[in-house]
Amino acid sequence: MSLRPALLPALGVFAAAARHQNFAHAAEELHLTASAVSHHVRKLEGLLGVVLFHRHARGVQLTTEGRQLADAANAALGDIDAVASHLRLAGRTATLRITTLHSLAYCWLLPRLPRFCARHPHVRLHVDTGIALTRFDDEGPELGIRHGPGHWAGLTSHHLMDDELFPVASPALPGIDAIQEPRQIAQLPLVTDLALQGWRDWFRAAGVRGLRLPPMHSFNDSTDAMRAAVYGVGAALARRHVAQPYLQRYELVRLPGPALKARFSYYAVHPAHRPPSAAAQTFIDWLKEEARDERTPLPPMPDDFLGRAALATPTTPQRRERR
Repeated sequence: MSLRPALLPALGVFAAAARHQNFAHAAEELHLTASAVSHHVRKLEGLLGVVLFHRHARGVQLTTEGRQLADAANAALGDIDAVASHLRLAGRTATLRITTLHSLAYCWLLPRLPRFCARHPHVRLHVDTGIALTRFDDEGPELGIRHGPGHWAGLTSHHLMDDELFPVASPALPGIDAIQEPRQIAQLPLVTDLALQGWRDWFRAAGVRGLRLPPMHSFNDSTDAMRAAVYGVGAALARRHVAQPYLQRYELVRLPGPALKARFSYYAVHPAHRPPSAAAQTFIDWLKEEARDERTPLPPMPDDFLGRAALATPTTPQRRERR
């Protein structure tokens, strides 16, 4: 049986009703009345000859046949929306609003963004950073990068990369040369942030027991904790993806001891009820690709940078020998 074009609106209304499992909520989304939603659903049921919803005093619930049709309808509408988004983007700029943690944006995302911009010059990014969980409503961001368990109510998650924790410090930190084993790290001044896993967890994983940790310098953002370690405030417990650029530039060095697997991982997330736009899907695919690359790109330098640096560096006049 083929659906006549006149019944396609009924299929769209049914998809919204199935998503909400509530005619009133579907009507609000579609700017219809609840009775109009009910009329469309009954029209579709009459055509197919099956019951799509169980009606009861407290609302409606999908039947087995209704669930099958809802899955197919949502997949089809998602494909249509993705193609339509691609068509709308052809030849013009698209804006994509993203929310993520400041630490990940600063140390992992920003160094990689030139590669995305070069590959997708039509996409303009609006990046919000913060530690609070952002609401993905019509006025908010379309896509987020979160560090957590991977399941949030109302959101679809795409795994990007796992994480691990290990101690780092500035190579110029006094006393660092004497550190030969994990227990000795507690003799250094320590830096901490507000992460759920901290120094106590790491020392336990390192097999250090009966250790009384000293008072620490505390920061509410892991970026600040890393910068404090760079400037020699103390040793910090670093997340691998946040610490990587500092390690590559030798601003920080890794201290003895194991890498502790983090409880949380990084995920790209978007509202479950709304398929990502073409720009958002492109960004998700790019994030997954970048997550496989361990090294963080370093800032580009002009070809004659070393020559300019040599000219700009003052030299100490040589003393004339006495004759």
